[in-house]
Amino acid sequence: MAINEAAVNAPVRVPGHARAVILMIGSSVMMSFGGLIIRNMQEADSWQVNLHRAYAAFLGVLIILLLRYGRTTLRQVRGIGRSGVLGGGLLGMAGVCFLQAITTTTVANTLFILSAIPFFSALLARLILGERLRRVTLFAMSAAACGIVVMVSAGLSAGAGYGNAMALATAFLFAAYAVIVRRKRHVDMYPVLLVATVCVFVVAGSVRFGDWAIPWHDVALCFLWGGVLSGIANWMFIVASRNLVAAELTLFMLLEFSLGPIWVWLFVAESPSRETIIGGSIVIVAVAVWALLQMRGRIVSGRPPADVL
Repeated sequence: MAINEAAVNAPVRVPGHARAVILMIGSSVMMSFGGLIIRNMQEADSWQVNLHRAYAAFLGVLIILLLRYGRTTLRQVRGIGRSGVLGGGLLGMAGVCFLQAITTTTVANTLFILSAIPFFSALLARLILGERLRRVTLFAMSAAACGIVVMVSAGLSAGAGYGNAMALATAFLFAAYAVIVRRKRHVDMYPVLLVATVCVFVVAGSVRFGDWAIPWHDVALCFLWGGVLSGIANWMFIVASRNLVAAELTLFMLLEFSLGPIWVWLFVAESPSRETIIGGSIVIVAVAVWALLQMRGRIVSGRPPADVL
């Protein structure tokens, strides 16, 4: 049977910019409820949450892959290669560290530290991929570092040093995952999430071996978070990323890091410390200004939406 070369080489249709923006906003808002879900667990500890959330997320991602690729799903999973397996391992460990962080320090501390992920990604991309760092990026990274120091120092004095350290570990691990995905941008890396969930399941299951039982209330929340919110939000993020530049993605991701502390403040009365608000505000402003300048530079220069940091 002859293959239609024009059809094979035809560009994949992607959503328009406005639709991509809507998807990205929806993804960030959905992911922002993670901290609130954790605070509403009745008995499950961080390892048990990781365990049940992992297999729920596995099922959610698998369903999306089957709906998208059908009989070729296994080929798509194999297509991620060794880089995808490494990226999945890093993402899985980031998930483990995230639960350790958010259960041992405030949601605000965790999410504000994670908002510096773009700068950690930029630093690793410079070291690993040799990507050039612009002066505005260096200034923004320095400002964000100052904000993180403020939050971490406050956490040490309040006995939350471990939680802040886990949040920093999460940021570095996720940044390393992002660099791998960027390096393999020509490959659909959504199946990497399957690897990540298996990694989390194995680690959490080993730590809590024989102690997996939690109340059905907590199981339902794990399924809501891992199987529904994470699965759909990650799909929305990947679809939106096809038509948004890196700076735009970063800017919209700030919604997740900004809304998360608000939900727990409104519904469980968890108030961040003054140092957390100050340091977090520095990080958020640094990222927002950096992203806006990146977008403005592309508009003025007319450059294509390449991942230039």
